[in-house]
Amino acid sequence: MKTEAVISHIVNWLTDYTKKSGACGFVVGVSGGIDSAVTSMLAAKTGLSVLCLEMPIHQAQSQITRARTHIDMLEANFSNVSSIRIDLTPIFDSFTNAMPTIENSKNEERFLALANTRARLRMTALYYFAGLNNYLVAGTGNKVEDFGVGFYTKYGDGGVDLSPIADLNKTEVYALGETLGVSEEIRIAKPTDGLWADDRSDEDQLGASYHELEWVMDYDEAINANNLANNLSERQREVLKIYRRLHQANQHKMEPIPICEIPGAFK
Repeated sequence: MKTEAVISHIVNWLTDYTKKSGACGFVVGVSGGIDSAVTSMLAAKTGLSVLCLEMPIHQAQSQITRARTHIDMLEANFSNVSSIRIDLTPIFDSFTNAMPTIENSKNEERFLALANTRARLRMTALYYFAGLNNYLVAGTGNKVEDFGVGFYTKYGDGGVDLSPIADLNKTEVYALGETLGVSEEIRIAKPTDGLWADDRSDEDQLGASYHELEWVMDYDEAINANNLANNLSERQREVLKIYRRLHQANQHKMEPIPICEIPGAFK
């Protein structure tokens, strides 16, 4: 991949889209991971105003440190970048304590609902500051997450105004990060959505690595979905099954909201 050309293309696209929209800049949630690091750097290179938000919710210290170090680097190198830190932990705890226990609900369902709540609280904060400043919320999802397995929260990190890296798979995002000068600490960190109380990674949740999912995404697009090549290894078949299950289960995130169309004769 021609990383310099891709970087220039995305920066120009961000600049053109923002100016045409009448917005003044971007707000980006910075988590300490590679996707938000690359997105924030691309936004910074436009020369338009960029507000980086730190929004910890019972966050691991390692994630907080990486995010802060990255933002410090941006502010030191780009005069158009500023930042705000909002500890959303008290808000999240208040919400959790206010929610009644639902009879017969399973613990894992409650944990997942609360994980998604974290993402939705962050989305709310991003749009609060976007509204105050006439900024656009820049999404940080990559192609595998957004269009492969739907690994994001609906109306959480999936609630954005534009998606600068959504046509890049994870490997390509890492390549851009290296060219852009994203710190090695971020580039070698195990990918995680940071929505859980433990240190589970994206791979722990998905059952496959991003490298495996990129392979199977390309593979599944290249063949008839009902056929399996005979030369696949046992692991490749397993990952293919994981990908297809997640892709199907999360279609509701990737397709437009269904609308019940009323026949003209009824109106």
